[in-house]
Amino acid sequence: MKLLLAIVNNDDANAVNSGLSRAGFSVTRIATTGGFLMTGNTTFLVGVSDGDVDKVSDIIRTNSKKRVQKIPFEWDGSGTQPAGTVTVGGATVFVLNVEECRHL
Repeated sequence: MKLLLAIVNNDDANAVNSGLSRAGFSVTRIATTGGFLMTGNTTFLVGVSDGDVDKVSDIIRTNSKKRVQKIPFEWDGSGTQPAGTVTVGGATVFVLNVEECRHL
């Protein structure tokens, strides 16, 4: 059994949640905040059998898009610089081994 922790941009969270639910996966949503831009994310926890990891990953990939966002400054270690851009969105997925799962 595996536990997938998927960090998704809030703009894509509803589509990811719907896609996983339509496919029959139970999902827990947690509101989280990214560290660099301090923007909203959603972290999904999905427990699946080993054979479903690729299916869940594909659903997340299909429903989470990367986009370019303007930022008011660039950090180069020396101070504030002129405005720049950064790629946001997509998803970061951690796949963890689960030794045991108990439904109490």
